[in-house]
Amino acid sequence: MLLTAHQTQYGFINTCLQSLVIEEFGEETWEKLKDSAGVQDTFMTYTVYEDIITIKLVQEACKILGVPMEAILKLFGEHFFTFCKKSGYDRMLRALGGTLTEFIENLDALHSYLALSYQKMNAPSFRLERGVDGKMLLHYYSDRRGLCHIVPGIIEAVAKDFFNIDVAMDILDMKTEAERTGKKEHVVFLIVQKPRRQMRRAKPNRLQEGQDIQRDQEVLDAAPLRSKETCLSVSVCPVKKSHWEVVRSIVTFGKGHLLNTFVPIYPEQLWIEVKTFCDAFPFHIVFDESLRVKQTGVNIQKYVPGLQTQKIQLDEYFSIIHPQVTFNISSICKFINSQFVLKARREMMPKAWKCQPTLKLRGQMIWMESMQCMIYLCSPKLRSLQELEECQMHLSDLAPHDTTRDLILLNQQRLAEMELSTQLERKKEELRVLSKHLAIEKKKTETLLYAMLPEHVANQLKEGRKVAAGEFKTCTILFSDVVTFTNICAACEPIQIVNMLNSMYSKFDRLTSVHDVYKVETIGDAYMVVGGVPVPVGNHAQRVANFALGMRISAKEVMNPVTGEPIQIRVGIHTGPVLAGVVGDKMPRYCLFGDTVNTASRMESHGLPNSVHLSPTTYRALENQGFEIIARGEIEVKGKGKMTTYFLIQNLNASDDEIMGRPQTLLDHKEASAQENPNIRTVAITRCTDSRELLPKSDAADDSDMSTPEGSPVAGQDSVEAADGELSSDQTKTHPFCSDTLPSGFCAVL
Repeated sequence: MLLTAHQTQYGFINTCLQSLVIEEFGEETWEKLKDSAGVQDTFMTYTVYEDIITIKLVQEACKILGVPMEAILKLFGEHFFTFCKKSGYDRMLRALGGTLTEFIENLDALHSYLALSYQKMNAPSFRLERGVDGKMLLHYYSDRRGLCHIVPGIIEAVAKDFFNIDVAMDILDMKTEAERTGKKEHVVFLIVQKPRRQMRRAKPNRLQEGQDIQRDQEVLDAAPLRSKETCLSVSVCPVKKSHWEVVRSIVTFGKGHLLNTFVPIYPEQLWIEVKTFCDAFPFHIVFDESLRVKQTGVNIQKYVPGLQTQKIQLDEYFSIIHPQVTFNISSICKFINSQFVLKARREMMPKAWKCQPTLKLRGQMIWMESMQCMIYLCSPKLRSLQELEECQMHLSDLAPHDTTRDLILLNQQRLAEMELSTQLERKKEELRVLSKHLAIEKKKTETLLYAMLPEHVANQLKEGRKVAAGEFKTCTILFSDVVTFTNICAACEPIQIVNMLNSMYSKFDRLTSVHDVYKVETIGDAYMVVGGVPVPVGNHAQRVANFALGMRISAKEVMNPVTGEPIQIRVGIHTGPVLAGVVGDKMPRYCLFGDTVNTASRMESHGLPNSVHLSPTTYRALENQGFEIIARGEIEVKGKGKMTTYFLIQNLNASDDEIMGRPQTLLDHKEASAQENPNIRTVAITRCTDSRELLPKSDAADDSDMSTPEGSPVAGQDSVEAADGELSSDQTKTHPFCSDTLPSGFCAVL
C-alpha cells in the first residue's frame, strides 16, 4: 500500500499528503506549508518525485503545526487508507482477506500486483507471526528509516473499517539487519486485537438470547461428528447415495457452518505422472535444503538451459529479488507466506541471450516436510506484451490454467489507460498553469485599465454597456503646474524633462492612493485630480486639501535640471458641481465638464509658487475642519471678475508624515521645537501685497507671461490699495512661529 520508490516516489503519496493537510488543517495551511517547503503546486499520480520533497513536507508540517513527526506519520497512515479507498482501491483491499491476519499476510502480494503498474515502486515488506490470545508480531522491513510510524495508522484504520475491531500496536524492537540484501530496517510491532463492544439487548430478550447461544453451541459441537460420518459414507459407500444427495448432505449439515468444520481428504498416492506434472506446471523448481535442484518444469529448462545439468545449485543461476533476504532455506522459511521473485543471473545465460532482458520468476514457496525439499511454483514476471516479446516468449509458453496470461493482457490495457491518464494530468497541469498566468495577465490589464478609468466605469465598458454621464452636485477639483516650466524646457534636453515629470508624477500618483482621490489627467506639466468623483463622499474637500499639501512636500524632492534646486509648483482648488462621463471610443477618457473645472484652473493660474490657492467655496468647505488658512484678499480673476481667495497653509491635526502616508516619527518636529524654545514670538499674517517681490526675476517673468491675468492684484496695480487698506478681523490671524522661521512667500509684520 505504500507506493514509494527508492529515492523517488510516485505523486500519489504527495497528493495524499496534500489532501490530508487541506482536509484537516485548511487550504491556507497547505499553501503556507508548500511555500515553506519550496515545492510545486500539484503532483501527478503516475510521475515519480524525489524523496526529499515528501520529507520536506513532513518536516515543515511538524514545525508549522507543532506536532511530533510520529503523530504526523500515524495520521498520514490513517488518511492514506481512506485516500486509497476513495481512489478506487476499495474492492481490491477488501479482497485481500477475511480477517486482519489474512489481510496483512497478503499485503506483499498486493504490492507485487501494483508493481505491474507502478514499475518503480519499492514497497516495504511484511511478515506476520501469529501468537496466542489474538496477539500477533508484525515484522516490517523497509529501505527508508523513520517511516515505520505510518504502519500503525494504516493497520488500525483497516481493522476498524473492514473487520470492526480495535487494534493496539506497539513497537517492540527496531534494528538494522546487515545480512539482508535490501530493506534492512527491521521493526517489530506487537498487535493486540480487541473486539469492539456491542450494545446489549433489552432485558426481556436476554433469556431468549442465552437459549439461542446454547443451541448454536450444541450444533457446533455436533457438526464435526456429522462431518466425519458424512465423509466416511461418501468415501466408503459411494453407491448408496446419489450424487446430489451427497452434495446436499455435505452442504446442509451443520446449518451453514461448512467452513468451520471442513476436513479435507487426501488420496493415498499421487495420481499424476511425472511427465504430466512437469508439462502441467512448466515453470516450477524443486530443490533441497542445500539448494540443489531436484526437478524443474519443461519451459523453465527451455529459457534457463543450465537447469538441465545434474546436481546444480539454484543460487548459482538465480538471485532473490523479493523478499530481499539471503538465499538459504532458513531465510526462505521465515518468509514462506510471502511471494518470492527470482531473477536469472545474466552471466549464467548463453552468450547469444545476454542482450535480451533477464528472466524473472514470481511465485510461491512450499516446504515439503516428508521429502525435506522446497517446491517453487512460479510463472514468468511480465508486465506487458512488449516485455513478452523482448524475452522472446509467447502466451503459449504459459500453462492454460496460469492466470499470467490474463494478467498480461489486462495489464496491457491498464498501462494504456495509465498513459492516457498521465497525458490528461499533464494537460490539466498545463491548463492550470496557463490559467494562473492568464489570471496574472488579466490582473495587470485590469490594473492598467482602472488606472485610466474608474473601476465601475471600466467594468461597464468591459460588459459592452454604454456609460451614461452623471451629475455630481458637489466635488473638489485641483489643478497644478510647474513654475517656469517653459524656461526649463528651453534649457534642457527632452529626456531630462521626461525624467523630471516622471519623478514628480510618480510621487503625486502615490498620494492619490494615500488620500483616495481620482486622477483625471495630466497634460504637459499640468496635473488634475478630483475628490467626490466618481464615488461621492462627504469629505472630498478635506481629501483634496491634504493631497495638495502632500504635493507641495513632494515637489521639494524633485530637482530642477537647470538650477539643480527643487522645483516650484502652483496649486489651485475649487469646489462646485460638475458633469462627468466617458468620451470617445478609442482610448476613452473619463472627463469632467462644467464651470467648476474652469474656476479650478483659474485658481491655479492666479496662484503663487509653492502655495495652495483656494476659491471661496473651497474655503467654506474647509472652514472649521482643522486647516490653517489665510485670506489673500480680493483679486481679479479672468472671466470671473473679482473674487476673494485664500491660501492653504497646513493641516493642524496631521503631521507631514501622515500627509505623505509615511510611518510617523517618534517625536513630532513641531512639538520638539516648542519644547526646546518656549519663547515663541507672535506674528500677524496679513494679506499679501505683491508676492512677486519675493520671487527670482526669472520666476516673476515667467509668471507674468504664463499665468497672471491683466488687472490682477498680483500684477501690482491694486497692491498699494491692498497694503493701505485696514485689516479686518477675518483677514488677520495670529500664528506662532519660531524666532528664525517665517512662512515663505508671504509678508510678515512683527
